Amino acid sequence: MREVKIEKLTMESFSEYGYFANMINPDKVHFGQPPIEFYRDILQLNLGDSSTASFSICRVEKRPEIIEVAEFHSSTGEGILPLDSNILIHAAHATKKDDIPLDEFRVFSVPKGTLVALKPGVWHHAPFVDGGDSANVVIVLPERTYANDCEVAVLSEEDKIKIIR
Repeated sequence: MREVKIEKLTMESFSEYGYFANMINPDKVHFGQPPIEFYRDILQLNLGDSSTASFSICRVEKRPEIIEVAEFHSSTGEGILPLDSNILIHAAHATKKDDIPLDEFRVFSVPKGTLVALKPGVWHHAPFVDGGDSANVVIVLPERTYANDCEVAVLSEEDKIKIIR
């Protein structure tokens, strides 16, 4: 079984896969003063040709930290926002479905309240809980992407990747 170490999420380490921003304590330009401040346009998510963003919840529970499944969306990016727990996400650069870059997967620790925007084509799948027992994660995609633009690969036993700390 392959192994991959968890990395801290930084702009430099994650730039190949997308973008991220702290949504709880933003340090960006804003309008107004307390008690009302508006932090505008913090992060953009490429939704392709879709004009409808769909907000879903992916509830994940603690499970073995082994990457067994990967997916990608050809026509859209994906937004991932952990609400109540830190998570781990795995990512690898875009390829064809039959050419999964197994040796190039990276795992990033994403603090709760941090919005990640994956680029179109980036390999990923459901996050893992990073501490705690469960996590509620907002997923932002064009409506019905899971049915219309989702290439899923279930990894063979020898291709599975163990996440190590």
